[in-house]
Amino acid sequence: MTRPTILCVDDDPLVLKSLSAQLRSAFGAEYTLETAASAEDALDVIEEITDEGAKLLVIVSDWLMPGVRGDELLVRVHVKHPNVVKVLLTGQADEASVERARREASLAACFGKPWNEAELIGLIREQLQA
Repeated sequence: MTRPTILCVDDDPLVLKSLSAQLRSAFGAEYTLETAASAEDALDVIEEITDEGAKLLVIVSDWLMPGVRGDELLVRVHVKHPNVVKVLLTGQADEASVERARREASLAACFGKPWNEAELIGLIREQLQA
């Protein structure tokens, strides 16, 4: 049986490495952790996850990425996977984009960069237990 999945999306390799290390440390025994460097890559990964019969539980996405921004990615994910916990990470998002993600993608939270690891992990744990 394939373990449920947490997906991290960020175009900055250092941020992606740090985020995935934190989440792997907190959740690695329970969940599979996948990463993507863009929204387009993330959509491909999500398709692969679901084709393999795994369940996507959480997506943590950067906001400002080349091509498709994080709020748009989360809205697209929400259409096909409304129960996925969606978290936005940003150092630059405008309030309208965050509000759109809250309204159209049921955004669980938005964290600024640098994020507080304990708060992010705590939020994800809380959302997964809900």
